[in-house]
Amino acid sequence: MSTRRPVIVVLGSLHLDILVKAPDRPRKGETLRGSAWALSPGGKGGNQAACAARQGPDVYMVGRVGCDDFGNRLMDALRTAGVYTDYVLCDDSGGSGMSVAIIDEQGDYGAIIVSGVNMHIGEDDIRRAGDVIASADCLLLQYEIPLDTVRAAAQYAHQRGVRVILNAAPAYPAPEHLLEYVDVLIVNEVEAEMLTGYSLETLSQAEQALHALSRLVPTVLLTLGAKGVYVADPETGISHLPAHSVPAVDTHGAGDAFIGAFSARMAWGDTLLEAVRYANAAGALMVMHAGPQSDDVTPDRIRAFLSGTTPGG
Repeated sequence: MSTRRPVIVVLGSLHLDILVKAPDRPRKGETLRGSAWALSPGGKGGNQAACAARQGPDVYMVGRVGCDDFGNRLMDALRTAGVYTDYVLCDDSGGSGMSVAIIDEQGDYGAIIVSGVNMHIGEDDIRRAGDVIASADCLLLQYEIPLDTVRAAAQYAHQRGVRVILNAAPAYPAPEHLLEYVDVLIVNEVEAEMLTGYSLETLSQAEQALHALSRLVPTVLLTLGAKGVYVADPETGISHLPAHSVPAVDTHGAGDAFIGAFSARMAWGDTLLEAVRYANAAGALMVMHAGPQSDDVTPDRIRAFLSGTTPGG
């Protein structure tokens, strides 16, 4: 395993999340009484960058925030997590991205995103960060920014021999020619259904979707929550890792913790299945804590969890 400090570049979204705890998510026209609220740094890009940085690599965020209080909070949170913000632009043409997430009594959530200046991220941002992307061990991408920018960044990194990891979320049809530049595709059930047209009601249907996706991208991770993770790779074939049974406090950000931890361990030189096993534990730990950028998901805690010395492991 390499001892060199690896470099990960995350190009993606930054949102300040307003988290509301309520007995359930309201139906149309319904008003429910909540029990608590909090402000928390988020955005898939920011969440994944923060979790990856806590695993030890040098992580650079490429993105935009508004020149406002939300933007200041987002920048402070990235720096606190150890993420380099040299390539995060303060964009005075609009407001910072934000979201409102409603977390129910079971720990499940639904969210609404207002993207703000995240939708201004473009090829100028890729050029500004071109040198660090070209020298990175991997580029991590998601879909909460313009999809043309995602494709351009994937192409730029691919052409320079940089591993491209794409979390195809939220669920959109893949832009033309994007997947040909992707080395690792990470999707959940909804995103897999969007990309393949398969219903994933059973594990056999999940395997069918996995086969279809593996014809598009060399390595595919299909995360299914309590049903675990499926992995398809040319060298290892298809593998299934069961989920950890843990008490759910808040599922918000668990997928991002999984992806950040996975990217970090791949950058450190773990095998694919070692990295997935580590990431699976990171996601489980995140579910046990409130907030999508919990600082409890550290290497020491993940390894303790995997060894069975952390409650819930």
